Amino acid sequence: MSDMSNVVVLRGGEVIDASVGGARLDVLVRDGRVVEVAPSIDVPAGARVLDAEGCVVAPGLVDLQVHLREPGREESETIETGSRAAALGGCTAVVCMPNTEPPLDDATVVQSVLARGRAVGLCDVRPAGCITKGRAGEELAPMGELHDLGVRIFTDDGDCVADANVMRRAFEYSNALAGAVIAQHAEDPALVRGGHMHEGEWSARLGIPGRPAAAEVTIVARDLELARLTGGRYHVLHLSCAQSAELVRRAKAEGVRVTAECTPQHLVLTDARCASFDPTFKMNPPLRGEDDRAGVFAALVDGTIDAIATDHAPHASETKQVPFEEAPPGMLGVETSLAVAITFLVGPGHLTLQQVLARLSWQPAAIAGLGELHGRPVRPGEPANLCVVDPAQQWVREARTSASKSRNDPWEGVKLTGRVRHTLLAGIPTVIDSEATR
Repeated sequence: MSDMSNVVVLRGGEVIDASVGGARLDVLVRDGRVVEVAPSIDVPAGARVLDAEGCVVAPGLVDLQVHLREPGREESETIETGSRAAALGGCTAVVCMPNTEPPLDDATVVQSVLARGRAVGLCDVRPAGCITKGRAGEELAPMGELHDLGVRIFTDDGDCVADANVMRRAFEYSNALAGAVIAQHAEDPALVRGGHMHEGEWSARLGIPGRPAAAEVTIVARDLELARLTGGRYHVLHLSCAQSAELVRRAKAEGVRVTAECTPQHLVLTDARCASFDPTFKMNPPLRGEDDRAGVFAALVDGTIDAIATDHAPHASETKQVPFEEAPPGMLGVETSLAVAITFLVGPGHLTLQQVLARLSWQPAAIAGLGELHGRPVRPGEPANLCVVDPAQQWVREARTSASKSRNDPWEGVKLTGRVRHTLLAGIPTVIDSEATR
């Protein structure tokens, strides 16, 4: 008798991918791949049936910026807890940032993260590699060795590569590495030193030193010139300013190889949230003023910004339960990104669900070099990395229920629309009925 443990039928959902929008179809998965998509499928004996009535069946989400904290800060998050949170958010792949302890600037450390991700088996964990050794901004990391292990995104995230010559050499070296992308945390360190929130009206009212938008804009402008000079691929992490978005828009029109992402929080929240002095709302780059928020929102809608990425940044509770200026920057987000996008983009009619899924799934997959496995069409022969989403379910976010080890959640108490019901990684359910399977 054949083994039916790897056979799953998604029953009665509407399939949405890059080419199909809203067709009601059953999906049969066997041994990690989609084998049949049809209006009605006879369920093989012994197969697991997952109800998708009233739901959307889509390619799994790909989050380009997640901090899993392992190795070094496992009190805040681990590869296991972060992967579980990602799966609950509909992710089948995440790119984990290299600002770990030790940083991901060494082949041995990268191999350990890859191995741990495979052992956990809840999400395809893909490490980003450091641009410079120790993320010190001075000497290039062994990018070729890391590329040989499958690393495609290189960044010193958490810190900006401030030295223009180092950045130029990174672009030039990356050109010899197929699919490599240089991604920048764009904040000039000299301009943000000592700052804790956006420099503007609210920082002045609250008496909190600020981080000006110019710190981001000047680095983005410089890096775009270097990308133009070298022909390298450039990706702007967590873009937060309207002027940065305009620079990217113009550079794209001129043929510069640039992509950009923004976070759900920069799309929806502003620096006014800092008036509560709640360190949950502290992050880098900071929540901006309304003009910047609106500019980033418009750039995502018109396609200038290619992807939504969470910058999921967990911190142990005790580190956030301190005065605002003493707290580390960062917010959770990997469990809620799709719901926030449906609530604030699809619900009001700014984007269709298919367009939102593009920015959360197949477009980030392409940026990360994962387009052969993730974000694929839901059709026979394709990898079964899928999520099933109820786009109408309303729920109130409660941070205490998070799979993350941390609770610094900016969406605490917010009523959201849209919830992931099932997630499949290589055909195996990691989430069933909004609960992790392990």
